Amino acid sequence: MDRLLIMRSFVTVAKVGSFSGAAKLLGTSGSLISRHVADLEKQVGVRLVNRTARSVSLTEPGIRYSRFAQRILDEIDAEDEGIAELHDRPEGPLSIICPKWIGSLDLGDAIAAFSVAHPKITVRFELGGMSDRTYDFLDSGFDVAFHTRDLRDSSVRLKKIASLPFVLCAAESYIKDHGALRTPNDLAAHDCLVHVNDPVWRIGHGHASTLHKIRNVVFQSNSYLALQKAAVHGRGIALLPQRPAYDDLMSGALRVLLPELAVPDRPLYAIYGPAQSTPRKVKVFLDFLTTWFAGNPIPAFEQ
Repeated sequence: MDRLLIMRSFVTVAKVGSFSGAAKLLGTSGSLISRHVADLEKQVGVRLVNRTARSVSLTEPGIRYSRFAQRILDEIDAEDEGIAELHDRPEGPLSIICPKWIGSLDLGDAIAAFSVAHPKITVRFELGGMSDRTYDFLDSGFDVAFHTRDLRDSSVRLKKIASLPFVLCAAESYIKDHGALRTPNDLAAHDCLVHVNDPVWRIGHGHASTLHKIRNVVFQSNSYLALQKAAVHGRGIALLPQRPAYDDLMSGALRVLLPELAVPDRPLYAIYGPAQSTPRKVKVFLDFLTTWFAGNPIPAFEQ
């Protein structure tokens, strides 16, 4: 039988001086309380109470054991209360993981701003090393993971934080040497710069959008920053996140291709544990990021 349960029964009997009184306080029966005390006496090997028809009194070992049991139960109750309060307060360690390319975009700025706004939360932010299995981040000790694909997994919860605009672009020097795109199908005849995790490009919106598996890959990387640099140097056509490419687009170092079709935004999702176990610090973090992205939109530029 649960040792803590029978200790709590015994301590209550010691306080009120009867099995029936203890049963009333604990919401159970007097016979069960009596059995708990008897089981405890068997475990410790001595008689803890003197039983009479009307009352219960403690033996000398019973007095000593009741003090010990009360101290143990008080410590457990205090620790339970402290953990519950920590769960409900926005403080303590917060561990976050995301793919490298997402972390090198706005997310790093947003998390830095969050850390400044909530100094009682200590942040651990790791880039890369994510498993394809969505729930593994929890097993690895992370509170939140970020993805750009809609995940269907009942073991985790998902919240959309923002939309990440992408652009299809190339340097003017490349367009001069190879010609401009007239349709998305022309990609098959062009040199392309491709992210290793993004080999299929969607061009256009809604029902008019088309998917294109890129075959003529002349430069490949797991870094969008590296792809952007290669594009600026005229190596080929790239599909890039708009915010880090913004300055190059504004300066003319890169030029948007097929602007009339555009490229669909990609959602930024935060993934975290089940709702019933979500700490307050995680909820505060997700609310902060949603507000941050809404308040820091990507500036518009002339195409």
